Amino acid sequence: MKKCVEYSNNFGKIEMKLKNYLDSHEITRNSLSVATGIRYDVIDRYYKGAVTRVDLETLAKICYALECELSDIINYKIS
Repeated sequence: MKKCVEYSNNFGKIEMKLKNYLDSHEITRNSLSVATGIRYDVIDRYYKGAVTRVDLETLAKICYALECELSDIINYKIS
């Protein structure tokens, strides 16, 4: 399985797992964009882990469209 993109600081590590989830379920970023109404470039940033501030509404839309739990696309680890 591909490595998750990570953000780390002294308080722990946030891993963006949207890429792994979409790839393993054979879902494209474009189809997720259409299903959620979220612009492709925003989905792409979450997919690549290039997000520094998450939007709760965006995460809710993604989880709703994918019928998944937040923990399926984001993980928190204590350092």
